Amino acid sequence: MQIRKFLAAAAMIGGALLVQVPVQAQAEVLRILNAQASSSLNVPMNRAVVVESDTPFAELSIANPGIADISTLSDRSIYVLGKTPGRTTLTILDSEGRLISNVEVRVTPDVTEFRERLRQILPNEQIEVRTANDGIVLSGLVSSITKMDAALQLAQRYAPERVSNLMSVGGTQQVMLKVRFSEMQRDVGKNLGVSMVAAGSRATVGTGVFSDGAAASAALSGEGFTSNTPRQGALGARFGGGGFAAQVLLEALETQGMARTLAEPNLTALSGQQASFLAGGEFPIPVRDEDGRVSIDYKPFGVELEFTPRVLDNNVINLELQAAVSSIDDAASVTQAGVPVQAFRRRETQTTVEMRDGESFAIAGLLEDDFRASSEQVPWLGDIPILGALFRSSRYQREQTELVIIITAHLVTPTRGEALMLPTDRVRPPSEADLFLRGNVAASVGGGAASEVARQDFASPYGYVMD
Repeated sequence: MQIRKFLAAAAMIGGALLVQVPVQAQAEVLRILNAQASSSLNVPMNRAVVVESDTPFAELSIANPGIADISTLSDRSIYVLGKTPGRTTLTILDSEGRLISNVEVRVTPDVTEFRERLRQILPNEQIEVRTANDGIVLSGLVSSITKMDAALQLAQRYAPERVSNLMSVGGTQQVMLKVRFSEMQRDVGKNLGVSMVAAGSRATVGTGVFSDGAAASAALSGEGFTSNTPRQGALGARFGGGGFAAQVLLEALETQGMARTLAEPNLTALSGQQASFLAGGEFPIPVRDEDGRVSIDYKPFGVELEFTPRVLDNNVINLELQAAVSSIDDAASVTQAGVPVQAFRRRETQTTVEMRDGESFAIAGLLEDDFRASSEQVPWLGDIPILGALFRSSRYQREQTELVIIITAHLVTPTRGEALMLPTDRVRPPSEADLFLRGNVAASVGGGAASEVARQDFASPYGYVMD
């Protein structure tokens, strides 16, 4: 930018500028005395500094007008306005083109206004604000992560992409999550089948399991038969005489089953960090690549848990949690290219909740109820009242699965090492006298801190102290 000196126009322009600029904008005045070859100037962003020279100048130039803007107030005064954080050079020449001075202009964020806004928004936080290399450095101790995020967001408004965070968070920032997985499975099945066969001199008629000619012939001849559907109870009767024979078979089955799955993982994580848990295993699955080679991949199954805690203001705990319970399902397994491929049953939940120290939530109550009933009968004969039951076979199957996940969050701090113990601290290998003479497979715990801890009955997890 080249600015020629026109005294009358410069005076008019300078007068107009002085009216528009607020009083607080003129935060600093730099005086160039005795035609100094170089000097430096700090200009806050969106504020102005007046540069005065003892030697009249005729020409000005700024290396990067995007960082700072200049205008003349007189032949000895220059108005410098900071626009964007950075560094540039202001060159001042006299009427003969000789160098009066090279001024290094450093435009920095306006930390004075930033400090005022920070005190208004976060009055109780001890945050120190400094400038470094055209940016803002924040240091000090804040009470929570949310207060830290608020300070960083405000600093980004004054120095975008130039904020350094040296702040630390005080208070308890470790969260222990106690999760209880409980799953109940109930199965009830009832089957009742009626089969009949009758044979005369010219024809044989059979229903149910006697629909097969071989089974009917075996039953009438007394050789016995095997039903395709296993039954727990069977009652049969044969009667007839001469050229007529008949047999009736009643088969009944009733099944009841129950299964219970329970896991209680306790995990501790730092605020903002992820923790995971798996109680189960990994099932190998063959995988064929593009070249036809078979490799082994592993599919985890069992009780899985992943969570990320965040400690907010007033010790409120924000939890991002993902939990799943999976198991191998043999009923849905398939065979592909001669290789058995296992199927899995999976119940999964993903949620975000907020709670205080010691509070609990039931984040999933998943109830699955499968009901199946079927009936097979001889046409028309099965519809006869009362007697139609002799020509029908009925099946009833009901499966119920209920999954409940309850989570409890605690703020915790580490405890002293001598107060901790391992499961192996309770026992030690027996001596020959203990083993052969007294019959003890494990000797008593010795003295020391571990012995004292082992004699106590702990109702809470080891290793951390709850607030």
